[in-house]
Amino acid sequence: MKKWLLVAVWFSLALVWRPAHAQSATPPFRLPFNLPPGPETWLVGQMYGNTIGAFFQRTSTYRAGQGVHFGIDFLAPCGTLVVAIGDGVVSEVDGPHGAAPHNLMIDHANGYSSFYGHLLEKPALAVGQRVRAGEVVALSGDSFGTCHSAPHLHLEIRNNAHTEAYNPVPLIDADWDSLLLYGTGGHQFARDLTDPRRWQRIDDQPDVRFGGPLLNDYAESWPRGFRR
Repeated sequence: MKKWLLVAVWFSLALVWRPAHAQSATPPFRLPFNLPPGPETWLVGQMYGNTIGAFFQRTSTYRAGQGVHFGIDFLAPCGTLVVAIGDGVVSEVDGPHGAAPHNLMIDHANGYSSFYGHLLEKPALAVGQRVRAGEVVALSGDSFGTCHSAPHLHLEIRNNAHTEAYNPVPLIDADWDSLLLYGTGGHQFARDLTDPRRWQRIDDQPDVRFGGPLLNDYAESWPRGFRR
């Protein structure tokens, strides 16, 4: 009886400490644009997770994120209006998390934070300022700062401590199947040939603990030839 009581207490504590979405089937966030998707507005680029592109750079560009692409890239022309994906409080403007040339972090009351990277200019917001879902908070830019090399918005969903990143797909209320029809194909994932079905869907990609060990340092992989 005591064993079952301990299990019940542990499970209750786990629910308390998990972010709010884990207790609800309704995604808590919206997309970061007010415009509909399309060739002239924005498209889905690289998805979150163990994408082939991230896998090739798992020991370099994406090493800090355990080797996976720890956000979603939305392709958009420079200057596209970016909106908050949920109500929250600005916690960082041009903070330490990279994604040059400019970035923004918003903390949300449900235990999550949203991070907007590769912004065109420093957001005209102050730390501590409250924002509402759908409110314009930034302008999309280019990771190379040229506005023609790779213009896109990098969107992450983290915990409020900013130490972990979560797959945005189950957390954003969107028709992902339709969005990927518009997208560029950046949702193909690398395979561990010892467990080839793992992490092959957009909604089952792993959470990331920044600074943790590589999640995808496979002995046998597809694509081949990129062991290190």
